[in-house]
Amino acid sequence: MTTIDSISEAAQAAAFRRLLRHLQHRTDAQNVDLMGLAGFCRNCLGDWLGEAAGLSKEEGREAVYGMPYAQWKAEHQLPAAPEQIARMEESVARNRADTAGNGAATDPR
Repeated sequence: MTTIDSISEAAQAAAFRRLLRHLQHRTDAQNVDLMGLAGFCRNCLGDWLGEAAGLSKEEGREAVYGMPYAQWKAEHQLPAAPEQIARMEESVARNRADTAGNGAATDPR
């Protein structure tokens, strides 16, 4: 069976770079929607990258966004609707439940 650990780090890194470029292109995919659907967003990826690389939170997020986070937010982030916030909160609660079981997920806020 193929697992993430059986795939070369070079291939994993290439897939991660492709994901980041895709998210940089798809600015219409709002973080609140990503959080509501999948329980993570660009901020999470930036924070995880920063932790793994020994970077600050700001540096990790800038690498993910392709620009400073404040700039991306000013240019692309729309106000969140109450329904989006509710979905996000439900999703974050699921992350917390996963963390209680195996430590794999984190609360990204």
